[in-house]
Amino acid sequence: MLIFAASDKGGTGRSVTSSNMLYRSALQGSDVCYLDFDFGSPTAGAIFHINSAVHGTTRGGLHDYLDGALAEPQRIEVWTESDRPSLRSRPPGAGRLVLLPGDSGGGEFPATRERIERCARLFLRLEEEFDLCLVDLSAGRSYATQMVLAATAMPELKSVRSRWLVFHRWTRQHVLAASGLVYGTRGILDAGTRVGHDHDDLMNRLRFVRTAVVDPDSPELEGLRPAQVAWLRECNQDLLELASNHRVGRTMLIGSVPLDPVLQWREQLISDNDVYARKIANLETVEAFSALAKLIVDDAAWEML
Repeated sequence: MLIFAASDKGGTGRSVTSSNMLYRSALQGSDVCYLDFDFGSPTAGAIFHINSAVHGTTRGGLHDYLDGALAEPQRIEVWTESDRPSLRSRPPGAGRLVLLPGDSGGGEFPATRERIERCARLFLRLEEEFDLCLVDLSAGRSYATQMVLAATAMPELKSVRSRWLVFHRWTRQHVLAASGLVYGTRGILDAGTRVGHDHDDLMNRLRFVRTAVVDPDSPELEGLRPAQVAWLRECNQDLLELASNHRVGRTMLIGSVPLDPVLQWREQLISDNDVYARKIANLETVEAFSALAKLIVDDAAWEML
């Protein structure tokens, strides 16, 4: 299965949420692969603690591959190459966890026919090898989004299972931006139909993910004054109505990730050790990632939304 992670704005938590979701998929036994298509800022290596690829790779990444400079992009086996000790050994029962980094200083580039064809061939090869391939796209109406829409519209990829996750923070600006990215002019649906996708089919493959969601009734907010809690509840209700009116509401929602101090201060994978031993991350955050990892591959649950 191919999963495309998109967002209209930077700072949505798209990369760190999708990385953690994929990490949980690997822990659940799936062989997974993460493709860093954030061409303007290929920094997924930092999340996986690959020091040699913090700002992309210099050893032939996705930029060089799509440009035709090499036959295969570099692969990084996270369980053996991560510089974070707790990630350096593959847990019993876990599947593979592989990163395909972008190139350091690669930058954005237009989706030419040759690049689209190379992209499609790469997706086909990886889809056969891995249970789940997640493609992290540049924010907004990017060349990366145009490229994968064109690639997945090609006949050889139309039958491959694929899904789109659109990430947004739980704020007014982010809800409006996410709606525009999907439904607006030159948004995902508009751009997809222009290159050959069926509108309704593409719509059925797409769901939203809310990040950094603050629950007004959370025990962590017990120190707030009553007036502040009342104001948060009012804001939350306004956001629920706004999301519903802009087709970003409950019926299109695949999951929510709560605000977590670790993710606020450092974009990283949250391990069980971070929750149970070090107690620096919240259990609710890990449960949200684990639930997402299961829902994205559950056809029945997906269709029920």
